[in-house]
Amino acid sequence: MITRDSIETAYSFLHQKRNVYIHSTLDWQKDDIEYAIGTYVDDMSKELYEAISDGRADFLRDHKRFGEDITLAVERLEEMTIEASAEGKRACTMPCKEEFDDSQML
Repeated sequence: MITRDSIETAYSFLHQKRNVYIHSTLDWQKDDIEYAIGTYVDDMSKELYEAISDGRADFLRDHKRFGEDITLAVERLEEMTIEASAEGKRACTMPCKEEFDDSQML
């Protein structure tokens, strides 16, 4: 079972790392982020990982596709958070896009 807390935790972590990754000009920093995300997904709920990866075993682990994968993962987790909120499971406690300035993350 995928819990709303696991969705929100994954979303928060991956969203923050994605924002740094896409604005970074430092290869070592991008490599560190890829390593951190790879380690995180190793411990992630298997069900949640399968839901965001569409069953692709190398999702968020392939250096060549990492930029695409992290963006897709954040989008899917955001959708899952919205769906959980719409179903009345819990209102999202994270800032909405309109209320959040990504530049604050750097």
